[in-house]
Amino acid sequence: MRISILLFSLLLCYIGVTNVVSIAVMSVDLGSEWMKVGIVSPGVPMEIALNKESKRKTPAIISFRDNVRLFGEDAQTLGLRFPKQAYGYLLDLLGKSIDHPLVKLYQRRFPYYDIIADEERGTILFKQDTNTTFSPEELVAQFLTKAKEFAERGANQPIKECVLTVPGFFNQAERKALLQSASLAGLKVLQLINDYTAVALNYGIFRTKTFNETSQYILFYDMGASSTTATLVSYQTIRTKERGFVETHPQVSILGVGYDRTLGGLEIQLRLRDFLGKKFNELKKTKNDVFKNPRAVAKLFKEAGRLKNVLSANAEHYAQIEGLIDEQDFKQLVTRQELENLIPDLLDRVARPVEQALKTAHLTIDVVSQVVLVGAGTRVPKVQEILQKTVNRELAKNLNTDEAAAMGAVYKAADLSTGFKVTKFLTKDAVLFPIQITFQRETGDSIKTVKRTLFGLMNPYPQKKIITFNKHTDDFSFVANYADLDYLPAEEIAHVAIQNISEYRLKGVAEALKKNLGENAESKGIKAHFSLDESGVLNIVNVELVVEKNVTASDDEGTLSKIGSTLGKLFGGKDKPVEEEQPSDEKPVHEVHDEDKPDPPKTEEKQSEEKKPTENTTDAKNTTEQAPKEKKPKIVTIKERIPSSETVLSIAELSKKQFGQSLEKIQQLDQIEHDINRRATALNNLESFVIDVQTKLYEDEYLQAADEEEVEKIRQACSEVSDWLYEDGSDADADTYEKKLDEINSLTKPLFSRVWEHKERPEALKALQSLLNHSTTFLKKAQNLTETTNPERDVFKDSEVADLEKVIKDTIDWRDKAVKDQEALKKSEAPKLTIKHIMDKMGALDREVKYLINKLKYYRPKKVDKPEGPSGSGDNSTAEEVKVEEGNENVEETVETPEDGEQATENINPSKSDNESDKDSHSEL
Repeated sequence: MRISILLFSLLLCYIGVTNVVSIAVMSVDLGSEWMKVGIVSPGVPMEIALNKESKRKTPAIISFRDNVRLFGEDAQTLGLRFPKQAYGYLLDLLGKSIDHPLVKLYQRRFPYYDIIADEERGTILFKQDTNTTFSPEELVAQFLTKAKEFAERGANQPIKECVLTVPGFFNQAERKALLQSASLAGLKVLQLINDYTAVALNYGIFRTKTFNETSQYILFYDMGASSTTATLVSYQTIRTKERGFVETHPQVSILGVGYDRTLGGLEIQLRLRDFLGKKFNELKKTKNDVFKNPRAVAKLFKEAGRLKNVLSANAEHYAQIEGLIDEQDFKQLVTRQELENLIPDLLDRVARPVEQALKTAHLTIDVVSQVVLVGAGTRVPKVQEILQKTVNRELAKNLNTDEAAAMGAVYKAADLSTGFKVTKFLTKDAVLFPIQITFQRETGDSIKTVKRTLFGLMNPYPQKKIITFNKHTDDFSFVANYADLDYLPAEEIAHVAIQNISEYRLKGVAEALKKNLGENAESKGIKAHFSLDESGVLNIVNVELVVEKNVTASDDEGTLSKIGSTLGKLFGGKDKPVEEEQPSDEKPVHEVHDEDKPDPPKTEEKQSEEKKPTENTTDAKNTTEQAPKEKKPKIVTIKERIPSSETVLSIAELSKKQFGQSLEKIQQLDQIEHDINRRATALNNLESFVIDVQTKLYEDEYLQAADEEEVEKIRQACSEVSDWLYEDGSDADADTYEKKLDEINSLTKPLFSRVWEHKERPEALKALQSLLNHSTTFLKKAQNLTETTNPERDVFKDSEVADLEKVIKDTIDWRDKAVKDQEALKKSEAPKLTIKHIMDKMGALDREVKYLINKLKYYRPKKVDKPEGPSGSGDNSTAEEVKVEEGNENVEETVETPEDGEQATENINPSKSDNESDKDSHSEL
């Protein structure tokens, strides 16, 4: 019934507003040229969120003009007219200084941008105008904000958590810059996942049934807009015991990676742009050089991109640009061979990432079962030809190259979130840039520089490492930097730029040693705990002094008592030594020492001491045995935290002040965009409503529900608003449009209300009649179950049944009178019989019936003592027959009444809730 559907929909809307729980998550694959957004929400599996044009990917371009901010295709269009104010290919600029080779390359590629140095942070800024600048972090943050908007529209709920893809060759500064951009966008990053890892995960989750304990090797070759990556991975199933029992899960491991930061479709497009520009200059159509006009260069760049894509499938094609410069058109036939002749050096670099990936994995191409193409750049026929010769096999094209990374990342987001449960698929990433610790140590009269590798090349991560300093007795410092990058080409080493990451300074070393060293105490060194987390970011977790003390059984109790007291003080906020406790399920942590040779092996005595349980542990197997009491020394480990500070030696992150200023700048832009969208929405709503009203005033149901005066008044108001919109109202603000809409709305509301009442009234009356029919049927059965009519089956009181009978009669009388009164009115008059009146009457009747039905459901018959006789039974022709099955919560009762011979059967389930009972009662009716 329409009225029931309407009420149910209103109820769902109310529940949706009052009980919104945001558990949806998203992924963002922000590339140099395109942005793709993945979402997972309740009821919606992994899917790509659509943008406002209902497309699955958005150009990664943002523009500013007259306080108007545009994204995607709109920004791309504006960029043809004002190239300086439309920014793209921003990902390569994160975490870079102004003298970085990639920044210099960017300036050569796009000379019309005004890029200046940020003296405070050592990075770069885009100068928009005299008073406005934007950092790459701020611009990327606005992209992520727009991605969040797309995802929330697709999921119909707020989203705060995400997984972001990141190029695997991003260093520490670049990764931290992207994380700060996400913070500016109000997003909680669950993980930065390397783009090739996300692709490999997406490839694997649909092929889990083909994996076993034997490794399968797959090579992914990804040529994107600005870079190329070759990744060798292995798939296999492994056994884990993370939850206390053995489980088998598929796992993808990154074994080898090769990359080229500047080899991609962008460089091919730029070569073609310059080729077209030279061809136009040769035509001598104008005295002006096309390369000195930024607008003309932007047009050439766009046409070069289109031409590049067409030549991937065609041998030749015309480049055409209307009004390239000085209103001169340009048309040029370009062949695929001419394009290939522009990029011989690029084609020579196609195979290098594959060779590098195999080299770092220490494997040959023979073990690879499949080579999978990823990225739009791999559509170039010559690239495929070179790659096929390199790997000596057919290339697989069975992956969605545009969306693989976004879909793999959103699967990881669902796995990391608390709101979803997905099939476990483990990922093991690898270190591309080895990290080492460098520090100074005095050796006699000289100072020696010591280097210790912390995370080596292709080490898996996330992982924890500990480095131990055994020789330092006073405050000192050490540096974390990149090491052993000789496996990379020279230009790639230059792209890493500043090889020092951070300097760490330790204070209070001498005081800690003095306090903890003494008789029977030996220093095990100062241990610095590092972690390379899931996002590939290096963190120092803790620095502590570790001391081992020998205590005997006689003073062991006192020592442990002191340690317990120390623990209490620690939780009180003081930094005091604590006893080392290693959880049994904790994964092993690799430890690196600063000595030139490893620590000597443990003696049998120490090993046996470590295996012994503490005094607070009881072995159940030996409870009946009395161990001899011997006073043997025991080793107790004491830890004391050493304060440390970190100084970033590469690109500094945004300070708290800078972060606040950037956030305020973005929020102001968000507010401007919100106001613009609000005005556009208000204008559209007003125009649409006026046209809709004018159309409806010619329909019979609306004309019959209004008198001539009312119709004329509404038409006059709509005509005035329509004329105003096309004259003085074209520049009005959102408040004015909304006020005009409210005025028209209030004028038409009585008419629309009457039309709705007349339209829905028949359905509402049918619903009322149906309820009356069922209620009357139930009343007849209830009248046979009262103490007067059936003393042995007195389910209801006579007064209760009488009340129901009265409500039914009163409802029928009210309905008949109300319908008669309503029919006497004209449709243009205010209705007396409204939908609300009918619903109120239905609610009152429904409550009465529900009350009696629930009473019947939970009724228990009285126990009747059977008369004893020779046969143990009597005449049952008019007695009630009760069938009870004990031990079953469903009790079936059959009642036979002599009055009408009908049977009433009810399924009784005491375990049901009231709501379930009510639901059953409706099904009975």
